[in-house]
Amino acid sequence: MRLEEVVNRHYHQLNDNDMYILKYILNHAQTCYQLSINELARACNVSKSSVLRFTQKLGFSGYSEFKVFLKWDNRREKTDSHYIEPLYTDIDATLNDLSDKSFDAISELLYQARTIFVYGSGVAQTNCALELQRQFANAQRHLVVIHDQTEFEIIQQSMTPEDVIIIISLSGDTPALIPQAEWLAAKGVPIISVTNLKNNKIAQMATHHLYATSTFTSVTAYRDIISFVPFSIVLEHMFRHYLTYEEKRDHPDQ
Repeated sequence: MRLEEVVNRHYHQLNDNDMYILKYILNHAQTCYQLSINELARACNVSKSSVLRFTQKLGFSGYSEFKVFLKWDNRREKTDSHYIEPLYTDIDATLNDLSDKSFDAISELLYQARTIFVYGSGVAQTNCALELQRQFANAQRHLVVIHDQTEFEIIQQSMTPEDVIIIISLSGDTPALIPQAEWLAAKGVPIISVTNLKNNKIAQMATHHLYATSTFTSVTAYRDIISFVPFSIVLEHMFRHYLTYEEKRDHPDQ
């Protein structure tokens, strides 16, 4: 349980003096757990007994137990920040990039396409492709999801410039994917790439390229995590722009 939850549970028991102590603790959360009860009392300009009563009102046996809780809460806050902040940063960067992007040409390409194919170069990427398929089904457009490399090699033989393929790749430099992208580009098949925000070969060959910002966060020395939420945001953005474009084309007077 976090400090905020403890306070909310016992808030009705706190008087003005308690609120003053609480305000100091919240404003000095990074260092307050290091203070003795006498030091905290002096900092708040209250008596030692006032601090003790305050901690007991919050359900602690005394200041020592409360101090241990504050230390734990502070460490948990740092841990949460280590894992949460990169996600927020990635989402903000992705949204900022999308806000500067025109989707008119992409929407027209999708609208005019005979068949829209989607390929994800991994399990998470394929999940993104399946979700995009579900979204477009709501617009009465059936997307063909290519599930693996072998299927891709077979299907690409029948793709034409009248089709469109959306390639979702984390790096954009997957070695096994480069020859296929080169083959499609040579045939004139339009490619929409969705890759991480960096210079990569798939984006260079794509007719239109979209970027998601997704950074690796270390969990241990040997293990990282990476979020595909930014990729989902990019694909959702593309889909909603398509809906807007389709509505304008089909109902120009509305």
